[in-house]
Amino acid sequence: MAPMSAFPPRAPERGGFPTCDQALEAYFARWQSAARHQLAASDSETLPLVELIAAADEEDRRRWESLWLGYTDPRGADWLRATIAEGYETVNAASIRCCSGAQEGIFTVMRALLGADDHAIIVTPNYQSAESVPAGICAVTGIGLDPADGWSLDIDALVAATRPQTKLISINFPNNPTGKILERDRFAALIAFCRERGIWLFSDEVYRLIERDPALRLPAAVDAYERGISLGGLSKPYGLPGLRIGWIACRDADALGLFDRVRSYLSICSAGPSEVLARIALKSGDRLLARNRRIAAGNLELLTRFFAERGELFDWHRPDGGVVGYPRYRHPEGVEAFCRRLISRYGVMLLPASIYRSQLMPTPPDRFRIGFGRQDFAAGLVAMGAALGAAGAKIPCVD
Repeated sequence: MAPMSAFPPRAPERGGFPTCDQALEAYFARWQSAARHQLAASDSETLPLVELIAAADEEDRRRWESLWLGYTDPRGADWLRATIAEGYETVNAASIRCCSGAQEGIFTVMRALLGADDHAIIVTPNYQSAESVPAGICAVTGIGLDPADGWSLDIDALVAATRPQTKLISINFPNNPTGKILERDRFAALIAFCRERGIWLFSDEVYRLIERDPALRLPAAVDAYERGISLGGLSKPYGLPGLRIGWIACRDADALGLFDRVRSYLSICSAGPSEVLARIALKSGDRLLARNRRIAAGNLELLTRFFAERGELFDWHRPDGGVVGYPRYRHPEGVEAFCRRLISRYGVMLLPASIYRSQLMPTPPDRFRIGFGRQDFAAGLVAMGAALGAAGAKIPCVD
């Protein structure tokens, strides 16, 4: 059984070491300018604006050229929500709420559904706000994915962690940072348990559609379960984080009303140009996804060979989906020193395990995230190999 721990709600930290959700941004802020080879990226290859607009059909080209730059529908334009809904089996435009990136979607759902007397269960490791936002509202229990079990989720441990006041379970598959996709039978067992108890299942699906094998793709939570909530967006599989378009898919009208109330205090509405460009991207989705799957698959082969040739330094579990992996660094210098050495001396940026540190439970201290979704990945991997060859793994880190 994976370790787990429960914490009461906490106030955000002020000063001192950054909270978990700030650690990633702080690390990028410190080292981004030194990164000649960005191997910490979590998104897919992007494309220039002119290329995206060239893919527009006549209707969307007219919409782009006549775009009115005022406030937009707070829910998202009806034509964009209808296009998003086509990616699901059980919902229509009325069940979609657009937001300014997936981060806003996480905040919206947690703030809308959870209260001080509730309890939530969060799978770790995860994107930091998936933990920190609910932990600032109510009691939260962490359930760790188990590296000894291929990073899978122990459903029995999750069931044992529930309480009478458990209101929401938060999952993320394909997982950031491990790339794990939960097995179908375990996913079905999770759905059955949530249905039996009436628990909300919040499913971060921002890496969905970029699986290695389409047969591994899980059903969207909103399609699999009437109280399932699916989080999606354009940043990861489509390579379009600059558009800042994410969405929440939910079949429950009362919950959607709560989401609307919370979002009225946030970005209020999406940017009109981003909505038009998002629709163009979604309608060109097959082409964009095929390109990014091809890039990721080729890079993953390079990465797997790279680690196999350096088995004395790394343990590697091939991710099932997404464009990130979470290898183990075995050298005594430690992964934090290793990552600082690579960025400070060689301009190769990785994300060390401290970025995925949880305040709910112990997390592996010897891992790092590497992203393989971009076209220039091979050059970065060559630079990483050269750094290892030039310095071995023996030179201590110098800040």
